[in-house]
Amino acid sequence: MADLITYRDAVAMGIAREMRRDPTVVCLGEDIGAAEGVFKTTTGLFAEFGPERVWDTPISEQAIVGAAMGAAMTGLRPVAEIMFSDFLACCWDYVANEIPKMRYMTGGQVTIPLVIRTANGGGLGFGAQHSQAVENWTLAVPGLKVAAPSTPADMVGLMASAIRSDDPVVVFEHKKLLASKGEPPPDGHTVPLGAAEVRRRGDDVTVVALAATVPTALEAAERLAGEGVSAEVVDLRCLVPLDARAVLDSVARTSRLVICEENPYQGGWGGTLTSIVAEEGFYDLDAPIARVAGECVPLPFAANLEDVVVPSVARLADTVRRTVGA
Repeated sequence: MADLITYRDAVAMGIAREMRRDPTVVCLGEDIGAAEGVFKTTTGLFAEFGPERVWDTPISEQAIVGAAMGAAMTGLRPVAEIMFSDFLACCWDYVANEIPKMRYMTGGQVTIPLVIRTANGGGLGFGAQHSQAVENWTLAVPGLKVAAPSTPADMVGLMASAIRSDDPVVVFEHKKLLASKGEPPPDGHTVPLGAAEVRRRGDDVTVVALAATVPTALEAAERLAGEGVSAEVVDLRCLVPLDARAVLDSVARTSRLVICEENPYQGGWGGTLTSIVAEEGFYDLDAPIARVAGECVPLPFAANLEDVVVPSVARLADTVRRTVGA
C-alpha cells in the first residue's frame, strides 16, 4: 500500500501534475517560490519549474490577482495564491467585479481560465483577520466556481479540474486540514467540479458538510452510531456547481437534514441549501431542517473561545439528536 500523503502535500502535487501536463500553467503569489509557501503548499514547484513559471510577487493581493487576470486573458492558465482567504477582501474588485464577468461581457471572446487558491477557515488560533471561512463571499458572485476539498485525493482531483476549467475557480484550502493524511490519488486523477460524495452511509438523517466540517461530521456520526442513530454524511466538495441532487436524493431516503458549515449562520451557504431542499424536497422531510454554523462574531484568538464559535462534534451531535427525535 502506498504511503499516505498530507493535505498540504496534495496541494503541491495537484499543481505540479497540471504544470507537467500543460506548459501554459503558471503559479504566482507571495513567497511561493524558493520559500515554498508560508503553509508549505508549493513545495518542490520552484525547484522543478523555475522562476519562469513560479512567480514570487509583492505583498499586494490586487497585484497578484490583477496579473493573473491579464495572464489568463493572453493564453496562460495562472494559479494565483492569496495567502489567507480573509485577504480576498483586498482584491475584491477583481474577484467579484472583473474576473467573473469578462467572459459574459465579451460574448465569450475572452475567457479567464484562472484559479485563485487560498488558505481558509479557523481552528488554529490565527485571530479574527486570519481565520474566517469565507466560501459564502464567493458563493454570492455569479461567474465564479467554488471548490473546497476535504481530503488529499480530492485536493489533487479538484485542483486538476479547476486548472483545466475555462471559467475562474476559487479553491479553498482549509488550514485545519493541512496536516491531515489520506490515500494518494492515482496518476491522472480528477474530480469533477460539482460532484458531491457520500462519505458515510446512513438511514436516519443526512448530514451535509464541506471541507473541515466533513471530519467533524464523520466523528459525530461515529459517536451517534453508538447511540443507535445512523447518520449519512455528504461531502459537497463544491459550492458552485452545487450538487443539490445528491443532497435531495439522500434526504429522500433519510427524511431529515442537518447542515454543518463553518461560515457564519448569517449569510452562510447552508441557507441556500436549506432553501433548495425546502422548495424541492419538502414532502420528503419528517423534521425541520437544522443548521450548525459558525457564530456571527469575529473569530477569537483564544483557543477556548474559538472552539465555541467554530462548529464542534458535540454541537453537531446534539443537533442531530434533536432532529432525529423531532
